Amino acid sequence: MKILTSESQTQTLFKYLTSSVVPRPIALVSTRDKHGNVNLSPFSFFNVFSANPPILVFSPARRGRDNTTKHTYENLLEHKECVVNIVNFDIVEQMSLSSSEFAKGVNEFVKAGFTELESDHISVPRVKESPIQIECKVDQVIALGDQGGAGNLVLARVICMHIDDDILDSDKNIDPNLLKAVARLGQNYYSKAYGEALFQLNKPAQNVGIGFDALPKEVLNSKVLLASDLAQLASWPEMIDETEVNEYKLIELSELFLEHEDDAKALEIALHKKAKLLIEQKNIEQALMCVLAFNN
Repeated sequence: MKILTSESQTQTLFKYLTSSVVPRPIALVSTRDKHGNVNLSPFSFFNVFSANPPILVFSPARRGRDNTTKHTYENLLEHKECVVNIVNFDIVEQMSLSSSEFAKGVNEFVKAGFTELESDHISVPRVKESPIQIECKVDQVIALGDQGGAGNLVLARVICMHIDDDILDSDKNIDPNLLKAVARLGQNYYSKAYGEALFQLNKPAQNVGIGFDALPKEVLNSKVLLASDLAQLASWPEMIDETEVNEYKLIELSELFLEHEDDAKALEIALHKKAKLLIEQKNIEQALMCVLAFNN
């Protein structure tokens, strides 16, 4: 499928964009208008874009069907403060209810059963039930267009964060399994950002990996190792010395070489299978020595 934006309707683009750019965190944003009326509404066009200065960005876009603007957007033009309340699984149903198009001036805290909590530095209330509440002052509101579906980027400067102690681990880090955050996908789909959905990757931020181009051709063309396996080998910070590979070959791989001494192809497959097992065990250095031993 190929979609040309110049030939597509806004609703079609919205459907495919929001189903492609996933998962998206959800900002449950509280605001108030110039008369003091409080509003609460969720937005999944949302993320953190800077730490210095600390900036969150979310977008209360124009409605695609009739080009009207949302109360959150209107409120922020009148009163440049908001609270971004993080949504977790415990409040996801209430969050969904708050997205209903209640009439202007209706307090979604009341409609969705949330509790208003006074903020420390701004006049907009926080959501007591949210595990993380972020007080913000609005730096800019950038309109991306004037037609239905156009975004309005709200650049919200973080003033203060309130983090529930119950979601912190012993090192005072936020534990995703205690936070239980949820994220938005396309259509009516959501995802959980905890439990079996979690996995960890070692970031090659400090050590530059050797790269795919440093791996032998037979490794790149392996029938056993997947691209994800090769990426882990290629992330190793330096090519291993030939002497070290030979020592590993004599100590750890001698039985494999004896077993397949008359069948080079079978030996290659056996080495790659062993390397894959080592990769699964996160023993990347030995896995790399294993595949390099074939040519040593």
